[in-house]
Amino acid sequence: MTINELAERASVAPNTIRKVEHGDPTVSLGVAFEIASLVGVPLFDESPARRRLERRLVDERLAVLPERVRPLEIDDDF
Repeated sequence: MTINELAERASVAPNTIRKVEHGDPTVSLGVAFEIASLVGVPLFDESPARRRLERRLVDERLAVLPERVRPLEIDDDF
């Protein structure tokens, strides 16, 4: 797939694809995720064990933060 074809599929300009390739921080996260998905780059590990490990590591990092800056618990169970 060429840059132009990828840009068309992602509904962005070819220059945006080049920015993603170079890690330009001005590209929105949504665009970067869309492009990654289109070219087959996995964004999240499918392994439940890996996700548990990642969650534990995040929880450990959050535990050392002062309470006033810890994220609020969000009930996202729809």
